[in-house]
Amino acid sequence: MEKWFKDDLKRFEIVTTFDLLTDYLRSGKIRVDKSVHPQLTTYHDPCNYGRKSLKAFGRGYFEEPRWIVGQCCENFVEMYPNREANYCCGGGGGAWALPFREERVFYGRIKQRQIRNTKAELVVTSCHNCRDQILKSLRKEYNLDVEVKYIWELVSDALVLEPKQGDEG
Repeated sequence: MEKWFKDDLKRFEIVTTFDLLTDYLRSGKIRVDKSVHPQLTTYHDPCNYGRKSLKAFGRGYFEEPRWIVGQCCENFVEMYPNREANYCCGGGGGAWALPFREERVFYGRIKQRQIRNTKAELVVTSCHNCRDQILKSLRKEYNLDVEVKYIWELVSDALVLEPKQGDEG
């Protein structure tokens, strides 16, 4: 981050969703219930938070999302390859929002095969292009029967909500 935001870092703390969720879960600010997500779950590494972040900022987010998913899900399975070697979903670089349907479907064939090989019923990701590509394109074009969630949606669904002291009645 210092490469691009050197002056801003003197005045502001910049955190990612991964940093925030990890902090909240580790510190106990929020609690989650794994039993909410009993199905076999996998995580898709978005290019932007992995390889591109590693190249641009010197830090890729590979372990943090897996730790978060592990806090919220009972059964996790890795895609292979994963982390820096993971395949693009086909919607990267904004291709999802552009009129390149044939290309998205073509390049997405590898990702759908990768997901299918895990036998996962739930795919978690953190990128809006990846989520839309898997949810709206790959499920339809390849009859891929999986649920797709953002990582913050996964956490939200698993939140343990307790009344504040004195609010029980």
